[in-house]
Amino acid sequence: MTIFKFFLTNFLLLFFLMQQASSIELNIYSNRSASLLEPFTKEYEKEFSIKFNILHAPKGLAQRLKSEGKNSPADVILTVDISRLSELSDMGLLQNINSSIIDKNVPTNLRDKNKKWISLSTRARVIGVSKERIKPNQIQRIEDLANPKYKGKICTRAGSHSYNRALLSSIVAHKGEKKAEEWAKGLVANFARKPKGNDRAQAKGIFSGECDIILINTYYFALMKFNEKHPEQKEWANSTQLIFFNQQDIGQHINVSGAGIAKFSKNKEEATKFIEWLTKPKAQKIYADINYEYPVNSAVKLEGNIMEWGNFIADKLPISELAKHSKTSQMIIDRVGW
Repeated sequence: MTIFKFFLTNFLLLFFLMQQASSIELNIYSNRSASLLEPFTKEYEKEFSIKFNILHAPKGLAQRLKSEGKNSPADVILTVDISRLSELSDMGLLQNINSSIIDKNVPTNLRDKNKKWISLSTRARVIGVSKERIKPNQIQRIEDLANPKYKGKICTRAGSHSYNRALLSSIVAHKGEKKAEEWAKGLVANFARKPKGNDRAQAKGIFSGECDIILINTYYFALMKFNEKHPEQKEWANSTQLIFFNQQDIGQHINVSGAGIAKFSKNKEEATKFIEWLTKPKAQKIYADINYEYPVNSAVKLEGNIMEWGNFIADKLPISELAKHSKTSQMIIDRVGW
């Protein structure tokens, strides 16, 4: 074989292997919006030459996977709220994630003990108050919202929304069902209006003077505060002061976004590698800088815009406890009319 043929043969072999490597695809099923996933998939595609196919299913993700069964093309499931992660696990739609990298990067209380799912980021559901009408440090604990002195001052979205149901579940976990229901009754008695709208609508209520106290996720607050396309939302945020509650006892309630590997994934190895990457500092920093969510990896230093409203001590309750008490919380919500 001539030297030319030798190099040509090796070049063609190398080219073929590169083409094979770049042909790897991962199918993601997610109820997260495209804009939130794109920064991660673009970075990963650039770094590892993998193509992503993404199915966005805001509702009915578990039911779709169940109906597809063994024919499902799904590899990675990305979702928000612990109740949705637990639903996928309880329905037998996820397979084990075995990874020492994940075990190192994600705290035990933010992982499933059966290794079916992990948390990728946390979000704090905090108290928001009017800067003008509520004195600094006047409210410090979630229990304060049931105090009759706040009658006619509180606005929230519907109690049955997963964000509020998870918050109530944390109270059930810490205080028991009876105490949680007493709190919920007191909260409802203090409403300024019937629950409606999303978290942004509650901040707008503070701005308009309709209410003085709200419940809001920190990342919604950030999406208003730094919103150049809709400057009116910046005004809503600027009228609101965030309070990380229960910093002297149980800590601030958190919920999560998370990931699992689909039960019938044909690409478990690549799916595991991608989820591992999502727990590493580069991806974790994207959660903080772009999505305004809190990293689960403690090696990532918080800085930039997300620190404008400060840091907090998080509740260390195993996140799976929120899903465990979800049905009880919904019954309470129905009984008290939230």
